[in-house]
Amino acid sequence: MMDDLKVIQKDKLSSVLKAFVKISAILTMAILIIMVAYVLIQGIPNLSLKQFEWKYTSDNVSMIPALVNTVIMTVLSLLIALPFGIGSAIYLVEYAKKGSRFVEVVRLTTETLSGIPSIIFGLFGMLFLCIFCKLDYSLIAGVLTLSIMILPLIMRTTEEALKAVPDSYREGSYGLGAGKVRTIFKIVLPSALPGILNGVILSIGRIVGESAALIYTAGTLPQIAANVTLSGRSLSVHMYALLSEGLYVKEAYGTAVVLLLLVIVINALSNLLAKKMGGQHE
Repeated sequence: MMDDLKVIQKDKLSSVLKAFVKISAILTMAILIIMVAYVLIQGIPNLSLKQFEWKYTSDNVSMIPALVNTVIMTVLSLLIALPFGIGSAIYLVEYAKKGSRFVEVVRLTTETLSGIPSIIFGLFGMLFLCIFCKLDYSLIAGVLTLSIMILPLIMRTTEEALKAVPDSYREGSYGLGAGKVRTIFKIVLPSALPGILNGVILSIGRIVGESAALIYTAGTLPQIAANVTLSGRSLSVHMYALLSEGLYVKEAYGTAVVLLLLVIVINALSNLLAKKMGGQHE
């Protein structure tokens, strides 16, 4: 009798939890759909060809310079953060002793960095990179700040992807006479590549949508930076600047549409690439 009662209670609890999960999923989807629909409805009617001219003026408030700067900063940030992030994850998973205090400190530091607000990174970048290192407002200051921001994300996702690779893969490689380095780069990393790409996708999304950190480091100059030592605004900073000025609110909504579509396209292409590579290594 007691066993039957426990089974009934477990079934009720399971039903309640299942209902909460469904409600959470529906709410998440509803919020996403509402946000996307609102941006598209408000922004598409306010898009015009003059916003896609090569040079920015007060008449066209072109977003092309900001778009080019965004692409440059995204590529450079990934080039800096990926080697350090992936290399750190390889050390933590493949070389460091399990239960090492040093590893625990590194993981704690990584998790702490992940939770720091982006505006704090911006203030750090301004005080240390722009003022102390005398980089001033420049693309390189923004790139270095973004690299620090996405480094914990790349480290954690890569670490989890490496842990997910079965030990049998490593043992089989060692059994065939391969060394540790060859095993890591020929067997482990290719198998973990889909998970690593997921971290790259999230990093790109954070870079493209970042504004608080870049206002204080890369600046808000509305032009294509001729080199990385010059100031230049990103697409999200461009949208913020248009809204804060109060004179180009409609154009800001148009910029939001382009920013939204850019993130969607990047995520779609990256997910497609991750699935394709994942299928090749199955």
